[in-house]
Amino acid sequence: MDTIDTLIIGAGALGLACAARLATAQQSTLIVEAEALIGSHTSSRNSEVIHAGIYYAPGSLKAELCREGRERLYAWCAQHRVAHKRIGKLLVAVSEAERSTLEALASNAAACGVNDLHPLTQHQLQQQEPAVRGVAALLSPTSGIIDSHAYLQSLLAAAENQGAQLALHTRVERLQPSAAGWVVSGISGGEAFQLRAQRVINAGGLFAQQLAQRTEGLATRHIPPLHLCQGRYFTYSGRAPFQHLIYPMPEANTAGLGIHATLDLAGQLRFGPDTHYLETIDYRVDERLREPFATAIRRYFPGLDSARLTPGYSGIRPKLAGPGEPASDFHIQTSAEHGLAGLINLFGIESPGLTASLAIAERVALFSDL
Repeated sequence: MDTIDTLIIGAGALGLACAARLATAQQSTLIVEAEALIGSHTSSRNSEVIHAGIYYAPGSLKAELCREGRERLYAWCAQHRVAHKRIGKLLVAVSEAERSTLEALASNAAACGVNDLHPLTQHQLQQQEPAVRGVAALLSPTSGIIDSHAYLQSLLAAAENQGAQLALHTRVERLQPSAAGWVVSGISGGEAFQLRAQRVINAGGLFAQQLAQRTEGLATRHIPPLHLCQGRYFTYSGRAPFQHLIYPMPEANTAGLGIHATLDLAGQLRFGPDTHYLETIDYRVDERLREPFATAIRRYFPGLDSARLTPGYSGIRPKLAGPGEPASDFHIQTSAEHGLAGLINLFGIESPGLTASLAIAERVALFSDL
């Protein structure tokens, strides 16, 4: 039976970041991915925003790793020539009733170590973004945008330069602990395979819990529930009216931040995501959502022409919290929790997972005995 040092399951941003961090000439590393392409799910179906770390619970992994990951990500992009831009984000209070929410966000950001937010008056907001309606705003200068596909490719290239190998069309069916590591069974390119790995990192994203259920010796109590939360986007044709990312106040009693305006590096404007819990993975975007989207967007962009909205794409967040439940944190599960040596499970890595990916990889390395 072939033996490798490290098996990473899942070739999204998280798995590839772990591979780029862990692969060395002395440590054999294999990345396996069930799909035909890297980043086929959550990693390539998001807003491509580099988050500052404003919204998360102080002291949480999301807050800590977003802040650390943001700085690592900007440095990575500069070093590896990944297209990105510190475009800045405006958090907008549309009405006087939302001022208190805006102030609470500023306090939360400070508690998370984000101390560079600039308050804007209504006049200053109008000077910055004439098309935006609001009574006050916060400017986050360290928020940015990134070419997520180029980022994934750069991570893969870095890992492969250190000797890592990638196997696509490869699904792990079973993990069995043994005295000499893990026995891994699965299907690759239609053929059954089996190998032994000293350590296994489950970076399966939407499928991490499924893999955990196929892991011998992992008690059910150590597998958190998965809640599929779809986020849908509409694109906006024509010239974008904004220079910054525009975020309304977070929606009350929902799992999202409100339907916001984001720009890609080509200047294409898109609105989203919304929050829509699903039972099964579904990436369709219904044309009938146009008017509900338009209603939400007009609160801060009254000049919206809904005829210019076109169904774009959707992504699915692997949430650990269901509808109406408090937001959950990242869950980096190690042997200290589940008792199985050489296994790390990564559960609930939703937003800001892309921003935090390099920081999460550092944490994984810390727990990997490397």
